[in-house]
Amino acid sequence: MNGLQTLGGAGLLTMLLAGSAGAAGAEFDPATDITLPDGFRIEQIADVPNARAMAWGDKGTLFVGTMAKGTVYAVTGILQGNPVVRSIGEKLKMPTGVAFHDGALYVAERKRLIRYPGIESRLDNPPEPEVLLDALPGKGLHSWKYIAFGDDGKLYMTIGSPCNVCDSPDQGVIERMNPDGSGRQIIARGIRNSVGFDWHPQTGELWFSDNNRDRLGDDQPPGELNRLAKEGAHFGFPFCHGKDVVEPQPELAALGSCADSVPPAQLLGPHVAPLGVHIYDGDMFPEEYRGQVFIAEHGSWDRSEKIGYRVTRVPLSPDGTGALGYEVFASGWLVGDEYSGRPVALLPAPDGSLLLSDDHRGAIYRISYTD
Repeated sequence: MNGLQTLGGAGLLTMLLAGSAGAAGAEFDPATDITLPDGFRIEQIADVPNARAMAWGDKGTLFVGTMAKGTVYAVTGILQGNPVVRSIGEKLKMPTGVAFHDGALYVAERKRLIRYPGIESRLDNPPEPEVLLDALPGKGLHSWKYIAFGDDGKLYMTIGSPCNVCDSPDQGVIERMNPDGSGRQIIARGIRNSVGFDWHPQTGELWFSDNNRDRLGDDQPPGELNRLAKEGAHFGFPFCHGKDVVEPQPELAALGSCADSVPPAQLLGPHVAPLGVHIYDGDMFPEEYRGQVFIAEHGSWDRSEKIGYRVTRVPLSPDGTGALGYEVFASGWLVGDEYSGRPVALLPAPDGSLLLSDDHRGAIYRISYTD
């Protein structure tokens, strides 16, 4: 079976691109309305329309991808308190993924991987991008992509499943490739829609979020935080969701079993839409936060009562291989059934603080800690 369900398909995509339904009032102030543990503070440090994934350039430029705007932005001076926001790429197709390597900005669109060489010296006169790949899977739902470079110098990319639930073996994967787009390898399968991953600083293992299928009710299936302990592992989609939720469509359930797939390292809230993932390795936060997983939860749409719209954390075992819990770290974007923002991506800053993007509010926040 290979197809796009109507529910959770075009309707959801329209809602994601619109991005305004259910918004709370403009009086929202993150400094006072967001709840954090003692000693932490949050401030909005830049306005970037529809901000999604982020990446640092070598000279301190913050590059920001978007989904609905079709624009890639470069922000200079953001940590100095005088941000200047420039558009360096326009009329692109869902340029959500951004990564920086050897002086070049990489951008993942729906069907293309492009590169802007020497971009930081040409922010006011950006060059035409080099097209590295132009036939990426890009139809249907979950066609936006997340990219990042690993310590091995390879580029990693998520490719989401094109449906709510269907059999599409070459999608719903994480790929690895050389910086020029050659040598593509699938390193993980059975992933419905991952929009964030990070490597554990000690073990080097990849941890990633996954958004499970819709239309199974308010409380199932759960969201997922996964650990890739062995390359080539299969994480269950489309026949198994979470640890033990068997797909109700018999033809899809027959494709495999929960027992034969890798279970999540940590179950997350149902329909919270976990996106950005960061494993903290900075020096600013207290020692107890080092090696913990932070997750940006974009927030539910397929639920009678909204959930998510927050940042959560998952403490890990001392050896970095097991999850020890799941708790709220930052909340306040959702009040009742109205939301003022939708967290998307997390990025460490050079000073040890943590940046957070918000595509609904068009904001970049900075989370810091002071004794």
